[in-house]
Amino acid sequence: MNRNEEPDLVEGEEERYRLLVNAITDYAIYMLDPDGYVSSWNSGAQIFKGYTAEEIMGRHFSRFFTEEDRDGGLPQRILSTAARQGRFESEGWRVRKNGERFWAHVVVDPILSPVGELLGFAKVTRDLSERLREREALEKSETQFKILVDGVSDYALYMLDPAGHVSSWNVGAERIKGYRAEEILGQHFSRFYTPEDRERGEPARSLAIATREGRFEREAWRVRKDGSRFFAHVVLDAIHDRAGDLIGFAKITRDVTARRNAELELDTAREALFQSQKLQAIGQLTGGIAHDFNNLLTAVLGNLELVLRRLPEEADVVPLLRNALTGAERGAALIQRMLAFARGQELQPQPVMIDELVDGMRDLIARSLGPDITITLDLPDELPVVRADPNHLESALLNLMVNARDAMPSGGEIVVSVRDEIVAKGHHTRLRPGRYVMMSVADKGEGMDQATLARAREPFFTTKGVGKGTGLGLSMVDGLAAQLGGRLHIDSRPGKGTRVEVWLPAATEVAPADTPREEPEDAGLVPTPASRSLTILAVDDDGLVLMNTESMLEDLGHVALTAISAKDALEILRQQPGVDLVITDHAMPQMTGCQLAGEIDGAWPHLPIILATGYAELPAGELRKLQLLNKPFGLRDLERAIGQALASRAAGPEQETLRLH
Repeated sequence: MNRNEEPDLVEGEEERYRLLVNAITDYAIYMLDPDGYVSSWNSGAQIFKGYTAEEIMGRHFSRFFTEEDRDGGLPQRILSTAARQGRFESEGWRVRKNGERFWAHVVVDPILSPVGELLGFAKVTRDLSERLREREALEKSETQFKILVDGVSDYALYMLDPAGHVSSWNVGAERIKGYRAEEILGQHFSRFYTPEDRERGEPARSLAIATREGRFEREAWRVRKDGSRFFAHVVLDAIHDRAGDLIGFAKITRDVTARRNAELELDTAREALFQSQKLQAIGQLTGGIAHDFNNLLTAVLGNLELVLRRLPEEADVVPLLRNALTGAERGAALIQRMLAFARGQELQPQPVMIDELVDGMRDLIARSLGPDITITLDLPDELPVVRADPNHLESALLNLMVNARDAMPSGGEIVVSVRDEIVAKGHHTRLRPGRYVMMSVADKGEGMDQATLARAREPFFTTKGVGKGTGLGLSMVDGLAAQLGGRLHIDSRPGKGTRVEVWLPAATEVAPADTPREEPEDAGLVPTPASRSLTILAVDDDGLVLMNTESMLEDLGHVALTAISAKDALEILRQQPGVDLVITDHAMPQMTGCQLAGEIDGAWPHLPIILATGYAELPAGELRKLQLLNKPFGLRDLERAIGQALASRAAGPEQETLRLH
């Protein structure tokens, strides 16, 4: 090649270079003179920046910068850095012709002559706005996720490595478990488990299941840093990389102790409702049969008393009749106790000497428990009296004795003790300080474990077989003691026997020392205030009761008139004006006893009335105050009712209604 051909060759190379640069559209490639003015412009620059070559040639490149960067001297700093260091490279915001900003990657290289003279700068710019948006979106997502995880306080969210060591820790984990991040990172997650779960290998098992199945979920007890336990819902998910290799576990733990307690409380409430429905059913059943059963007992009690009064004391059948009478009285007391338990009837407290009550039940208890049981009574002298319902207290003692017997299938000894006790503050019974009488029944039978002991007072809870217990015994005794201001205390251990204590507050009043305890068979009749024989009208729709009442009235020396209905009774009163008193049943068809009393009160306002009821809830606001006589009743009850009815009517309307049992 001759010298004339070299310019053509150079021009050809330059043309190819120009065509190459102009063909590049993904990069802005252009030249600057030493002062920063644009001296060349490719198509990529026009696409990125929006300027045509004619618009930008000879303009200073600083117009591509943001206003704040220009004010900060960034264009001059870029050129000086490139000239001094041979290159400048960075990312930053640039401005298009229309004012729109874009994120650019910029490289500025100095152009030097063969002798090192600065001729200008080569500038390459790439639009990275889309990549920036993706990066910012990713960073925003990661930031939001981190904020979310760190901000969740109701859940413990953390990561485990494949071996189970904690690798991340959020605020919820710190709140629930009590560890700060610096305390727990790198520690094995098994420390959150109870000792018994660790011994069973639960931590390793949960990781194995999550690894094998991808997920592990359950609810169980976990342990906080301070050693306290909480009930947790736990989810453990296995985390794999793109190649499918296990890189760790994501663990979510929630404290559900409050929810579990609420569920337990709901279960307890449901059980209480179920028990309440049982009690209501018992109340309805008992109330339904009580009237008829008490009518039968009235006939039995009345006729037995009449037979005993007609027999000589030395007759051989007298003891048998007395036993039958006692049994009927116990049956009547049982009905009253069932009504009291099922319908919440009021107790009738009176001064009771517990030692005398226990001693008086000696023979009955011995017959009830059988020959395999030895009964030992420990009854000290000079005990204070308590205010209690004697019938209910006798039933409570009999229940405790039967329970003690059933705990010793092969027989054994039952010890009944009564003690005068002073209760101080902090006593194991949690009673108020004061003086109490404690009655205990102790056996050496099977005893109860803690689970059974915790439920022993629940209505209908029993460990006896079907047909061998109702589960009402201890609950009735517990309710009786609480109603009287006392407490039931049970001490029992498996194989060591049971001791049941009934604590009752001592009464301030003392029973007269010269008044012996009256037994039913030895007690005399209460004298009637009437000094003459009375004409008494008895009204009852039950023929047996009516016949029995008539016989008892005649035995008491009165003239008895009978009516099988309220209508018949009103007719008799109209025809025989000399009637002195009316005894009427309440639960009668067509017209009740209360309704009959209202009719009598309107026509014969001064005529005393005794209302006899086996079981009935009397309507509120009776037209007059009535003398009430509960069925079953005996001669003593009947005579006492007659006397009090006459005395009440003589005292006037201000006299309060009395109820006899």
